[in-house]
Amino acid sequence: MDLTLSESERAFQAEARAWLAANVPAEPLPSMDTEAGWAAHQAWEARLAEARWSVVSWPEAYHGRDASLVEWVVFEEEYYRAGAPGRVSQNGIFLLAPIIFDHGTPEQQDRFLPSMATGEQIWAQCWSEPEAGSDLASLRSTARRDDERGGWVLNGQKTWSSRAAFAHWGFGLFRSDPEAQRHAGLTYFLFPLDAPGITVRPIAQLDGEAGFAEVFFEDVFVPDADVLGAPGDGWRVAMSTAGNERGLSLRSPGRFCAAADRLVDLHRRTPHPPAAAADRVVDAWIKAQAYRLYTWGTVTRLAAGGDMGAAGSVNKVFWSELDIALHETALDLLGPEAEVASPWLDGYTFSLSGPIYAGTNEIQRNIVAERILGLPREVRP
Repeated sequence: MDLTLSESERAFQAEARAWLAANVPAEPLPSMDTEAGWAAHQAWEARLAEARWSVVSWPEAYHGRDASLVEWVVFEEEYYRAGAPGRVSQNGIFLLAPIIFDHGTPEQQDRFLPSMATGEQIWAQCWSEPEAGSDLASLRSTARRDDERGGWVLNGQKTWSSRAAFAHWGFGLFRSDPEAQRHAGLTYFLFPLDAPGITVRPIAQLDGEAGFAEVFFEDVFVPDADVLGAPGDGWRVAMSTAGNERGLSLRSPGRFCAAADRLVDLHRRTPHPPAAAADRVVDAWIKAQAYRLYTWGTVTRLAAGGDMGAAGSVNKVFWSELDIALHETALDLLGPEAEVASPWLDGYTFSLSGPIYAGTNEIQRNIVAERILGLPREVRP
């Protein structure tokens, strides 16, 4: 791997660091799972976009900087080092946008990407259903062709749809050919969440906030212009989205390195830490650095023309388990104070879902066993 930054990359790093130092809010924003917090995070996205820091790797025409993959990783490290707010737009800019660049029409790119970059339009991920989670191909929501109006009619239910409680648009798969095999006959749709026939029901979490929602579709019309990719090719398009989620885009190393540094500081400030805490803190810090180096190795490989492949599954298992280890160690250091609301407690409740979303870790280990280790199904661990 190449860890040496060029002169232009160092200048980019310095500019990002200076802007973040001058603009990151002094106090944490309210939770984005509340109405006030949602508005505050949207305003932060607009501020980022105005300075062209929202989507640095995108073309300038879409509020980006045409930054390289190396510069993107550099920015992410600086972003989390500065303690900047969470990205309420992440479903759009990290998961959906790469797919629109790869599979979308020029018209779709011009229509959706600018408002995604500025945070004006926030997207919800509408994949899971009551009977289809990690086994996404078993979904039952349907899309019926409507030639007269030039589009499709959607029916069904999505659940655990992230950001759907306040989002403006959603993306998801629907079965457009009921006679096709499980992974065939699926189509990828984009839809406004205020469209006639769509009902959004927020799902209250333990803290009463609604980070997720159920979304019901009753004869919802979606025009052909809002189909992403070809009809019936939705599985391939969706797996492109999953590859971005499990790989580099959703969990950049800067997030974990910053958390590991805070954990070290917390241990240093704890008067009488548990006996085994020091080893756990060191282990978490080393793993965060290992994840950073792994990411830089991946960046080097991608820059040379390689691809993520099944390594994205290895990546996802590693960062999701590291996330839990970081927060569990912090809560043990806090002791009884861990029950008081704090960033560590908030982060822990979210990190617990890491091994589940983006495809459960059990599913990811199956992929690793088959595609990387070459093990047949009957001898997988």
